[in-house]
Amino acid sequence: MSEVSGAAVRAAWRVPGRTVTEGSWRPAAMARSPLTWASAVYLQTHVALAFGWFLVLAIGLPLALGLSVIWIGIPMLVALMVTWRFAAVLDRALVRLAFGVAIPSPYRPLPRGLNPLTKLRTMATDPASWKDLLYLVLLFPVAFAEATVMLVLWLPAMALVSLPVVVLFDERGVEVGFGAVSYWAGSPVEALPIAAFGLVIAVAAMYVTRTVAIGHAWFARMLLGPNVSQSENRELRARAERLQASRARGVDAVEAERRRIERDLHDGAQQRLLAVAMDIGRARAKLESDPEGARALIEQAHAGTKEAITELRDLARGIYPAILTDRGLDPALSGLAGRAPVPVEVNVDLPERPPAAVESIAYFIVAESLANIAKYARATRASVRVAREDGWVVVEVIDNGVGGAKAEPGGGLAGLADRAATIDGMLIVDSPPGGPTIIRADLPCSW
Repeated sequence: MSEVSGAAVRAAWRVPGRTVTEGSWRPAAMARSPLTWASAVYLQTHVALAFGWFLVLAIGLPLALGLSVIWIGIPMLVALMVTWRFAAVLDRALVRLAFGVAIPSPYRPLPRGLNPLTKLRTMATDPASWKDLLYLVLLFPVAFAEATVMLVLWLPAMALVSLPVVVLFDERGVEVGFGAVSYWAGSPVEALPIAAFGLVIAVAAMYVTRTVAIGHAWFARMLLGPNVSQSENRELRARAERLQASRARGVDAVEAERRRIERDLHDGAQQRLLAVAMDIGRARAKLESDPEGARALIEQAHAGTKEAITELRDLARGIYPAILTDRGLDPALSGLAGRAPVPVEVNVDLPERPPAAVESIAYFIVAESLANIAKYARATRASVRVAREDGWVVVEVIDNGVGGAKAEPGGGLAGLADRAATIDGMLIVDSPPGGPTIIRADLPCSW
């Protein structure tokens, strides 16, 4: 996978649910999001690791404090502090994997040099170390409550949904009880109503999972992340760096576009218009002495003029197509699909028109992607999807070609990434050898 980003780098599996706190709350969208299932697994299984850390601290801290009077406990306390800081680092990574929430490191920089006592003193006086300890102490009861809620919802849901399969292999049938009410299923068909009820519980479990995951992410951010001032300063610095980088890439993209337009004008329309002028001059010289020759030259000039007009029209379309301004993305992309050499399915789901810059970048991403499909992919079909997801316009182009596409510096895909970077967007290219190729851009509607 090759990814070029004008914002923070995001792994491809996290799209469209960038974090558990974002994304749609529609059941279908939650079911498609890998974060829903990663969150469910984390919330049901993390209690085991939380219990392990709780045992280490519950046994190790009193023992180390008790033995500190004879100095043996001091090395034990140091080892415990290093252990709980490692546990906090591990939990930050697990929270990122499960919820997509990146928690910045809150620790003060350790002093340089080989003196371990100076580094230990910095760790011991760092408030983040003691927030880590508080987090690990509270983690077990929190994780136990979360796991209980998850098991109470997900176990019945999975059991009821799988009931038709169970009945298929159990000739005696299965009886399901709901308090004083029971239901007998002797065949898979009779078990379908219970399976449908299990789906209802599963939908409720997804909503509860999302809610509990958001709560756990907030809990982890509060205790494992930097304080507000540190976080704001880091975010401002990171945003300034991203904006500086995207501005430089935007300037490069504009300069490359200017050179392309200049080259196309010089090599195309300008040369044709020069030939037209020469033909007209020769025709004027022959007008009295050779009328038929002059007529032929005028017809040749007329044909050259039409070709120059066509080239200028194509060049103008490459700068900004008129149909995009007048009618929006759906007709403009349908026009691109109609000119493609392979069947292209276009699906545009935008409740309202995005800003002009977003429309333009989305159009050229699709145009360049379809051009690459025609040149290199050897595909038999392709699809284009444009949709609004939260504050983002998502553009996705998929083909069933041979794969192997890369966003290399100076290439067309890298140029598309530079276009996206000008508005703090990002481009992902997923094209393993053998295909399929997926080109996806996330474009913000505000920047």
